[in-house]
Amino acid sequence: MKGLAGIGLRTSHYSEIRNGNARVDWFEIISENYIDSGGAPLSMIEKVREDHPIAMHGVSLNIGSSDKVDKNYLKKLKELKNRISPFVISDHLCWGGIEGRHWHDLFPVPMTEEAVKHISKKIRQTQEILESRIALENISTYLRWAADELSETEFTKAILQEADCDLLLDVNNIYVNSFNHDLDAYDFISKMPAERVVQFHLAGHSNLKTFLFDTHDAEVISPVWDLFRHAIQTIGPRKFLVEWDDKIPELKVVEAEAFKAQKIIDKVLIERRNEDSKKRKTA
Repeated sequence: MKGLAGIGLRTSHYSEIRNGNARVDWFEIISENYIDSGGAPLSMIEKVREDHPIAMHGVSLNIGSSDKVDKNYLKKLKELKNRISPFVISDHLCWGGIEGRHWHDLFPVPMTEEAVKHISKKIRQTQEILESRIALENISTYLRWAADELSETEFTKAILQEADCDLLLDVNNIYVNSFNHDLDAYDFISKMPAERVVQFHLAGHSNLKTFLFDTHDAEVISPVWDLFRHAIQTIGPRKFLVEWDDKIPELKVVEAEAFKAQKIIDKVLIERRNEDSKKRKTA
């Protein structure tokens, strides 16, 4: 299945991409890097957009904060959306600021019924202002709130249902949380509503012995690939992205990771076709 493989658009790869050397299907931008930027950055995006679909991925939506939705930020986000026509707009299921102050970090929200209602209301307002559906990404976390009432699986499903939004399912983040919080990663994926999943993320992380840290600075490890295979088997093929945001290697190295994911998808689809063929023969 073609058209699924994506990587993050990074300045160190601009020249190769501009020269037509990119082999992946699409690119993801960090939305905040192109809001109010003007000039060269936006021109570059528009050039890339001529040949490759673009996804907008943000870090400032602050959807889990007690603050109201930031209408000024959403106005700028909508302007960028209208300019580059992304195939998806996404951010994170977290909070990163309060009382107008932003740290651009991804902090976990208390997984409570009250938080589900509050966040879902803000998501619906956000989608109304943007005139577009959004996808929220499950984040890596390193602590849990004492106030938690729901499991991460229950909380995520409740948000998707109540807010009527989509899910950017980060497979690496699920694996990190499975280690950090004894979460059943395979069960989490199996219980996500497939119709809500619009994209997958994959990345490397750092093992700090007592916990895993989501660093996006290395290759994807084998257990995460196994989990990705499970996601394809249970949810089905979707556009996927390999994130590499620190110690960024050459473009061909990042693309090679994306092609590993593509091979997994292709193999799962071949296995499925063979199974279907056997069933028809024995029917």
